[in-house]
Amino acid sequence: MVDSFVGTWKMSSSENFDDYMKALGVGFATRQMGNMAKPSLIISVDDKGIIIMKSQSTFKTTEVKFKLNEEFDETTADDRKTKTIITVENGKLVQKQTWDGKNTSIERSVEDGKLIARCMMNDIVAVRTYVKEA
Repeated sequence: MVDSFVGTWKMSSSENFDDYMKALGVGFATRQMGNMAKPSLIISVDDKGIIIMKSQSTFKTTEVKFKLNEEFDETTADDRKTKTIITVENGKLVQKQTWDGKNTSIERSVEDGKLIARCMMNDIVAVRTYVKEA
């Protein structure tokens, strides 16, 4: 079910990410770093069925381990403390984060061999595209 997502993905493009980070309430300095970072996304599944999603860049590495459909506590790259749940909907990995009465979602899909992450907060949508590394 998540097999198509497993692998190492290198960011190739990022659109509207600054506006998305502003909507999240991320400060100026952190946004500057976030806009310059070109992270790799490494997705794997361990032998117990736990999914590991690691975002690695020169600025920061974050990692979440989770089971589908089970809420967990996440500390995001911009230091938000969220309640997060990740599900599979129509072949997409859908990550929903809630904190301080706010919520955002990130939908990841594999399209034409690329991993597309759509980050949505209110009416702001950022699209980040990753290509699979060999």
